Amino acid sequence: MKPYTAKQGQYLAFIYHYTNESMMGLSCRTFLLDQDDVLYRLPSTKFEQMLRDPTSHRLRRFAGTRVRMTEVVVDLLDRQAIRVIWTTFCFLAFDDEGCLHSRAFDRHQRARAELALAPLIAKAGSAATVVDAANRFVAQGGRWAPSRTLARLIDEAALGRVKCPRL
Repeated sequence: MKPYTAKQGQYLAFIYHYTNESMMGLSCRTFLLDQDDVLYRLPSTKFEQMLRDPTSHRLRRFAGTRVRMTEVVVDLLDRQAIRVIWTTFCFLAFDDEGCLHSRAFDRHQRARAELALAPLIAKAGSAATVVDAANRFVAQGGRWAPSRTLARLIDEAALGRVKCPRL
């Protein structure tokens, strides 16, 4: 069977393959945490809309705040999440009207990508690659680390074992 990919333009395509009548794949789950550690599920399509057109897709609940975001990639078996594969943590900033500061998010993501790719680029070239220190600071300013308890809660929510409100 052909692999399935989500519609073009999706934030992360879902990739499946079939083995012995079971369907396996990966899925990305996005969550926001408020100041009281309440976990909210943010559908990928809504997040994409917020990135593309922040003024038309506001989250008034988070107006004027900087909230923690986590993206969790889970392994699927027959469309059921069975384990966490990868987790990333960053911040999202919202203006007073609840519009996402998408440029700030983009700047953090680009800086993180440059830091991750710098060692690979250095190995490919003969000369050492210098990573701009400003990007290092930008990348660090956009990350956070959860406590063990909060990390477990995020994993459990990503696996569908804990319910959380959807935005």
